[in-house]
Amino acid sequence: MAADPAALAAACVSTLAFGAAVVTAKRGLRYRDARAGAAISIPAATLLFILASPFALDTAGFALAAACVFAIVGIFFPAAVTLLTFEANDRLGPTTTSALSSSAPLFALLAAALVLGESIPAKAVLASLGVLAGISLMSWARAGEPRRLGWAMLLPLAGAAIRGFAQVAAKAGLALWPNPFVAALIGYVVSSGTVATAHRMREQRSQGMRGGLAWFVATGVLNGMAVLLMYWALNRAPVAFVAPIVAAFPLVTAALSIALGEEPARPRLLGGSALIVAAIACLVAG
Repeated sequence: MAADPAALAAACVSTLAFGAAVVTAKRGLRYRDARAGAAISIPAATLLFILASPFALDTAGFALAAACVFAIVGIFFPAAVTLLTFEANDRLGPTTTSALSSSAPLFALLAAALVLGESIPAKAVLASLGVLAGISLMSWARAGEPRRLGWAMLLPLAGAAIRGFAQVAAKAGLALWPNPFVAALIGYVVSSGTVATAHRMREQRSQGMRGGLAWFVATGVLNGMAVLLMYWALNRAPVAFVAPIVAAFPLVTAALSIALGEEPARPRLLGGSALIVAAIACLVAG
């Protein structure tokens, strides 16, 4: 698999932004719940895309089918993924959430095989075992220690599944209309409507909760930049090349969380995160 230097650079910066966004979201979740946070962060990024449209929007090569694909993706990503990730972040912490979320390439490869007809590499099986080993290590607790994981683990895993399938769908849409900015713009506009609706349906949960606005705006900007760069990389490289690189963001999250005092440097937590990231890296090794 030949590496495109530009796609590699874009994917790496996307990784940094995704990792930092998990930490800023955790800060915001001190003040507001997941739905309220998503209702701030996603529209904030959408506003930036709209403001940039006069300079970055190019309608050449318009394809209605691609626009529809981008819109369908927007219903689930980033909307549903953000809601699931924020909820998991509040319950499990940023490092655990990001580590479990890094399993997205496993789902992306499966979707690529089902939708795009790509073959699943044999090393994906080893990577799956590595992810399971990492999750087991993170969830294990000594006698007398509180178990931080449980059913809440399903939240970031569900988000990872949606993210993985969304990457493949976006890749399919970009094959019809190779315009990453349009893909991000349409997806975020639709996602803004989705999270706004979800927030209104449960608005009573957020009554009396104030603050955190700047943290969620920062989260939205970081995630928006990360998604745009990921789409840009997907427009130049295969899913199997981009997805595992982006999945390394838990390392950024862990480093920032420890540096900022969000989480202590628990050996099992760090070891489990490292196992998961290493397993994902095996997908593109060699």
